[in-house]
Amino acid sequence: MPYTPTLVLVGLGLVVLVAIMARVIRSLRRFTSTRTLVSDRVGDGVGLLKARSAALKVAFAERRPDQAREGGPRVRSMRGRQEDHRA
Repeated sequence: MPYTPTLVLVGLGLVVLVAIMARVIRSLRRFTSTRTLVSDRVGDGVGLLKARSAALKVAFAERRPDQAREGGPRVRSMRGRQEDHRA
C-alpha cells in the first residue's frame, strides 16, 4: 500500500498541529488575563489621578476671591460690548 506512509505523515502532522495550537491558545489566555489585570490597574491609577486633579482645581478655585461678590463678572465678554452686571 503506497499511500500508508502518506497517511501516517498527515496524521502525525495533524497531531503536531493540534499540540502547537493548544500551546498557542494557552499562551493567549495568559496574555489576555495579564492584559486585563494591567489595564484595570492603569485605569484605577488614571481615575485616582483625575480625582486628585479635580480636588486641586476645587481647592484653587476656593482660594481665589469670588468676583461675583465684588460686582465683576466671572467670565469676561469676548464680544467687546459693555454688559451691565448689576442685580
